[in-house]
Amino acid sequence: MSVRVPLHRLAHGRTGDKGNRLNVSVIAYDAADWNTLTEQVTEARILALFRHRGASSATRYLLPHLAAMNFVIEDALEGGVNSALAVDTHGKTLSFHVLGMAVEISAARAAELGLEETGPTKRYQEETTT
Repeated sequence: MSVRVPLHRLAHGRTGDKGNRLNVSVIAYDAADWNTLTEQVTEARILALFRHRGASSATRYLLPHLAAMNFVIEDALEGGVNSALAVDTHGKTLSFHVLGMAVEISAARAAELGLEETGPTKRYQEETTT
């Protein structure tokens, strides 16, 4: 049995920009979750997450010794700092967009983390679906 949890339960993130290019790093809190992250936090999912902003491609760079990955997302900043009319033209808050995506973990891992279907995970799912 698996449990869906928000990515921020397993990892934290950082963001940066260069022109119209967004960089998002996802760093596991625990290296034990590395395989789960590499299997589920994919280029395709990240690109789908930023399509609404006009993103044209996402490239993932794995850093296994750090249990981290970096995504370079093209055309995700609506033209970049000097062109966009967005509130956050640098994309600094966009790591939270990534960390809100759901990942599936085993029920055993969820129990290790203190998460259960009836606990914080379920509340989170209800809040985001209503």
